[in-house]
Amino acid sequence: MLEKMPQAAKKPFEITAHGDTRTDDYYWLRERENPEVIAYLTAENAHTEAVLAPVKLFREALFEEMKARIKEKDESVPVRDGAYFYYTRYEEGGEYPLYCRKQDRPDAPEDVMLNVNELAQNKPYYNATFPVVSDNDTVAAFGEDTTSRRLYTLRFKNLKTGLFYDEQIANTEAGNYAWAADNQTLFYVLKDPETLLGFQVWRHTLGTDSATDTLVYEETDNQFYLGLYRMKSRKYVAILSDHNGVATEYQLLNAHTPTDNFWTFLPRKAGHEYALEHFESVFYVRTNSDDAFNFKLMIAPEANPSEPANWQVAVPHRAEVYLEGLEIFQNHLVLQERSAGLLQIQVINQTTGQAHYLNFGEAAYTAYVGANPSFNTHLLRYGYTSLTTPSTTFDYDMDAQRSTLLKQQEVLGHFNAQDYVTERLYAPARDGAVIPISIVYKKGFEKNGQSPLLQYAYGSYGHSIDPTFSSTRLSLLNRGFAFAIAHIRGGQEMGRHWYDNGKMLQKKNTFFDFIDCSQFLIDQGWASPDTLFAMGGSAGGLLMGAVANLAPQLYKGLVAQVPFVDVVTTMLDETIPLTTGEYEEWGNPNEKVYYDYMKSYSPYDNVTAKHYPNMLITTGLHDSQVQYWEPAKWIAKLRDLKTDPHQLLLHCDMEAGHGGASGRFKRLHDIALEYAFMLNLLEIRA
Repeated sequence: MLEKMPQAAKKPFEITAHGDTRTDDYYWLRERENPEVIAYLTAENAHTEAVLAPVKLFREALFEEMKARIKEKDESVPVRDGAYFYYTRYEEGGEYPLYCRKQDRPDAPEDVMLNVNELAQNKPYYNATFPVVSDNDTVAAFGEDTTSRRLYTLRFKNLKTGLFYDEQIANTEAGNYAWAADNQTLFYVLKDPETLLGFQVWRHTLGTDSATDTLVYEETDNQFYLGLYRMKSRKYVAILSDHNGVATEYQLLNAHTPTDNFWTFLPRKAGHEYALEHFESVFYVRTNSDDAFNFKLMIAPEANPSEPANWQVAVPHRAEVYLEGLEIFQNHLVLQERSAGLLQIQVINQTTGQAHYLNFGEAAYTAYVGANPSFNTHLLRYGYTSLTTPSTTFDYDMDAQRSTLLKQQEVLGHFNAQDYVTERLYAPARDGAVIPISIVYKKGFEKNGQSPLLQYAYGSYGHSIDPTFSSTRLSLLNRGFAFAIAHIRGGQEMGRHWYDNGKMLQKKNTFFDFIDCSQFLIDQGWASPDTLFAMGGSAGGLLMGAVANLAPQLYKGLVAQVPFVDVVTTMLDETIPLTTGEYEEWGNPNEKVYYDYMKSYSPYDNVTAKHYPNMLITTGLHDSQVQYWEPAKWIAKLRDLKTDPHQLLLHCDMEAGHGGASGRFKRLHDIALEYAFMLNLLEIRA
């Protein structure tokens, strides 16, 4: 089979920085419109199908098995916002949702705002955002993406007549739409189609040509990301400029005077991050000022909010508790926190000052504050899930301290949560840190070193990977796998320091943490190098690439989903979408210290002639986050240099982008491919 493997042509291209010249033989694969590139990607896809041909029927069976667990006719718990209850539902056989509402009561006649199945007809890829509805409940604004490059066309629909407005505004940021109180004015974020960065906020008047729209704000620093929303109080439209881990700045506008100018709440300052909520005559400010690295909560008077000297402490900084978010009610304040790596929900009675935490009772879980658009209620909507508990929605009576179950995700078939066990483990890292691991397995799993285990992690951008339920994962657990999430540095599970110690010049902690967790699991008998698999996507795909170079001997196989593996070249190229906004995550390679450090771990730059594990690498031709050529170049170089006979497979979706295929069932084909790849290596084919 070796002579039939695809082999990309070598066309040396030199890249020089800081007096250092790297030769990239596969740089030419960046030419998306080049027929030779398409031919190569097509050949790689054909090779993958040929290698996995013996499990073709098994892949289809896995798909059907996973699909059969999904309740096809389903809907979310309605959320009341003003006069309507809003929810999402699916019809039997439908790939896409229906966005719906009911007036005044949950049993009222249904109003289908958008039937996404109809909008998606005859489109290889389609995604539509949940509508943002005007204050008079009449007009829905939504974005639609038909290319999977996260460039959304803004559209409008009259919910009374059912007719769409003529105007369509291209290249907007998904969901970053905010109505003013006049029901005619909508603000939106415009993206640069080349860099894919949101960089401007525009004001549009319903029913007019978008060519006459007014620019109201422009972000001139392309390291900042733009956000836009209407605050819960409905009084303010907020523009958020966020430079992750560096600085934050808010621009505010009274929603009742949409033609006024936005004003700056607190100017950006290096090292200061803050978030805002408005209630009655005050702003609540979540801030890391004055060395509050885990954040504290302050109250600023609305009359003069931009003077921190006037602020009062609502919740002080706590070194052992990370303040992640808040929800404000008339009589209660709810805090979403992280302590000892787990999410906690604290409820504070604003009248009595008494506080308490919700009790969840599992070793590893995810609990989060849900949608709560109303101030005047004693009910808190929250969600709960764990590795053994399907997604569950509760209303919590904050006065009576009692939860009411509203809905739990139904898993069809023979699922019984009591058949599965979840544990919380702690692995020692080489530098003395202790890495939490959340693990789940089916009863009967033997820790004898012979059972298979899939280890997953992400480890970047301060994004925490919390333990949640997956019905598709049951297809592995029921075949003897354990599944482990390594809560490595680079995430924020253990507080802000956990993130800070896994970025820029400390990025290698992320890779070493993952490897040390793998070695711990092997040493403790959870798996062996013949049964241990690893998986990660995007920045987690970078993790897979680094692990493959640093410790290939530990793994039977790796699955790298849309992997960011050509770190140095990408970060040097400011024409590539999203590059400059990433400097505070990886460093700026135009500075030699960062260049040298990146080069020392960049997976593509560190491929050498040695044995690698079996590998499945996935990408999408239209990926807007990690360009397809990174995994394509990586696999070409691996195939040229590696010295082992192990499988090296690329699956490039020629229609999809970073998030994979659209539609709730189509995505299952991708998961079935990944599972079949791993199970086949263990000779499990049924």
